[in-house]
Amino acid sequence: MKERGSLRHARDGTIPSHPRIHQVNPKPILKARKAKPHFKKVVVDIYIPTTVSVGQLARLLNVRQTLLQRKMVEAGMAAEASYDHVLTSDYAALLAEEFGRNPIINDEAAFDIYPPAPHPDPTTLPTRPPIITIMGHVDHGKTTLLDTLRSASVAAGEAGGITQHIGAFSVPVKGSSSGSITFLDTPGHAAFSAMRSRGASVTDIIVLVVAADDGVMPQTKEVIELIKAEHGKVGVIVAINKVDKPEADVEKVQHALLAEGIQLEVFGGDIPSMEVSGLTGQGLDDLIETLSLMAEVQDLRAEQDGPAYGHVIESKMHKGLGSTATVLVSRGCLTAGAHILAGTSSGKVRLMSDSSGAPVKAAYPGMAVTVSGWRLLPGAGDEVVQGSEGDVKKALANRVRKKEVEAVLVDAEAINIARAAERERVRTEEDKTPGVKNELDGGPKELRLVIKGDVSGSVEAVVGALEGIGNQKARVKVISTGVGDVMESDVMMAKAAEGMIVAFSVNTPRLVEGVAAQNHVPIYSSKIIYRIMDEVRDRVTALLPCTYETKVTGEATVLQLFDIHVKGKITKKIAGCRVSNGTVEKSKGARVVRNGQVIYEGTLEALKQHRKDMLEVKKGTECGISLQDFEDLRDGDLIQMYQTIEIPGVL
Repeated sequence: MKERGSLRHARDGTIPSHPRIHQVNPKPILKARKAKPHFKKVVVDIYIPTTVSVGQLARLLNVRQTLLQRKMVEAGMAAEASYDHVLTSDYAALLAEEFGRNPIINDEAAFDIYPPAPHPDPTTLPTRPPIITIMGHVDHGKTTLLDTLRSASVAAGEAGGITQHIGAFSVPVKGSSSGSITFLDTPGHAAFSAMRSRGASVTDIIVLVVAADDGVMPQTKEVIELIKAEHGKVGVIVAINKVDKPEADVEKVQHALLAEGIQLEVFGGDIPSMEVSGLTGQGLDDLIETLSLMAEVQDLRAEQDGPAYGHVIESKMHKGLGSTATVLVSRGCLTAGAHILAGTSSGKVRLMSDSSGAPVKAAYPGMAVTVSGWRLLPGAGDEVVQGSEGDVKKALANRVRKKEVEAVLVDAEAINIARAAERERVRTEEDKTPGVKNELDGGPKELRLVIKGDVSGSVEAVVGALEGIGNQKARVKVISTGVGDVMESDVMMAKAAEGMIVAFSVNTPRLVEGVAAQNHVPIYSSKIIYRIMDEVRDRVTALLPCTYETKVTGEATVLQLFDIHVKGKITKKIAGCRVSNGTVEKSKGARVVRNGQVIYEGTLEALKQHRKDMLEVKKGTECGISLQDFEDLRDGDLIQMYQTIEIPGVL
């Protein structure tokens, strides 16, 4: 074996430790200061086949390919660092150890299905339709723009006119070399950032839609950050929409984009900007022409035969079809009867249909099709690979096992962290003197949620939006998520957790509503995400401890004391008072202040004026006051009337 830099004596020597795997004990700075608790992370086992390519090894290690290649270059393996270079198990094991893994050579346990290697000469392949992702701020007219392109109303069916799913469909284009363009319509709402980043990762060209009457908004800035992150990998076109409005100011929008780092052609940059109107259709022909031209310059090509490879754009439960997923095919040809694998979900393609619902026999690169036949619902963003039935079963079993092992390791690490924190807290409490020791409050209160949604991407967005609500005193905890209508099992889970159910764009059958009512489980349903966020925020706020404020509503000074005969020979002291401030009300609380000290708190027994019982006496008038269970009033005492106001907590 050749000598390879830092891997030269890796079997005999010590490999540099990885900070995420090996904990290095810091030197104590002061003796008086207690050292932080340290615990050793569990080293992850990884199964490696006898031969493995660099790209496949990066996937096995769950690290970026560029990071692995950098590590190989540092170790003197620059010549072997290409994506498709095949490594032996010896070298692969040494590299795995560099990343803090425990390599186990086992072909059976390491088996998986990977995307096909890149074609050696892409120029010989047929062209494919470009994938265009429409991005921008909420309500800037993205869906209306696409409606006009495909002459079908989508925005009318959206909740509140807000896109809450990622849609994929193809539009025939005259003059385009591929004959069509595939559009992805991403949501613009703040909660859907994960969907937008997923759309950017599979696209060829991003169309940034900015409303001419609204300008650069928060989600516009977020898309600009995505564009900068994908710089050089995707093309960009700016579509300034709603130019037909009288308040439109195109020049102001262009300057705002320039300030955010978008170099437009009008200012000497390389990013074209088009003035369009989704409502009237103005400028759309120019937009399509520019998109086609940019796609031809990129020279997009892919194999139209062989095993299919693509990505799950969206997945949901469909009545009659079961688990369905919108798959964007990147390479190969997907046909009915093919065995496919996405994440930890597999299936056999039963039916395929396009965005309009028409059946499709074969899906080629650049096409977005709805695929049914999944055994389990795949996750949005998962890679879709095709293989034989036996290979798919074997790869699925390995992926499930690997996921279970990772979950156990994560749980073990979380338990270790929690126990170490608890030991440190107990030690800190023991070090305090009894007078300084604080009373433990048991941690923050939790609003436990069971979340159901119509599609997996929406559930992911709802979870992301709701988990951010709360503070150190009250927070949201998602105990379960799922796709499809609310079921009785969801109600039972929410009851066991003493939580509630959030139903996003799904139905709750009457029978389930009855079960929820019997078990006192609240269900909140809405088709608009920000209404769900407001509802959950209100419920979390209700969990916060309230603060109480005392407000003085009236003051009376004792001028003289009188003895009044009540029944028989019993006498009672009545204080003759003058109201100096506010109003003395019998229903409010009372306290007696003497020499600046409160000597009594209680209520009024009697409030009289000229032998007449009064409910309230205003400033400047005199009255007689007797207090409940208090006789020690003296001349000059101040009687204050007060009320306690409850102030709810604020997030």
